[in-house]
Amino acid sequence: MEAGGGVLTAERSPARSNLHVAFTEEGKVKERREKFLTAKYGSHQMSLIRKRLAVEMWLFEELSKLYESKNESGNSREVEVDIDELLDMDSDEHRKSYLQGLLVDAKKPPHDVKKFINDLLEKAKTL
Repeated sequence: MEAGGGVLTAERSPARSNLHVAFTEEGKVKERREKFLTAKYGSHQMSLIRKRLAVEMWLFEELSKLYESKNESGNSREVEVDIDELLDMDSDEHRKSYLQGLLVDAKKPPHDVKKFINDLLEKAKTL
C-alpha cells in the first residue's frame, strides 16, 4: 500500500484478481431444512431402556392373550396397566389386589390370571 496526499491506495495481488462473489436474486426464499435433535444415551441407559421395553412388550402380549375373545360390540376390551404406578405402590399385596381389580373380566381362567399377575410382579422388580 502506498500513501499519497492522505489517500490510501491498494494494489490487488495477481493471485486474487480472479476472485469474486456472485449473488443471484430469484425472488424466492429457500425453505430451511427442518432440523431434528437425536438423543444419544450411554450403554447403561440403553440397557435400562431395552429392559423396560422388553417388559412392556411382554405385558402387551400377555394382556392380549388374557382378553383374546371379543366383547358384544366386536371389539376387544383394552386394559391399561401403568408399570410406574404399579412400582409406586407400597406392597406386593397392594399391587396384586390392584391388578386383580383391573383384570376381573379377563376371558382366561383365574389360575392364568394369577400366574400373569405373579409373572408381572417378578418382571416389574427387575426395573
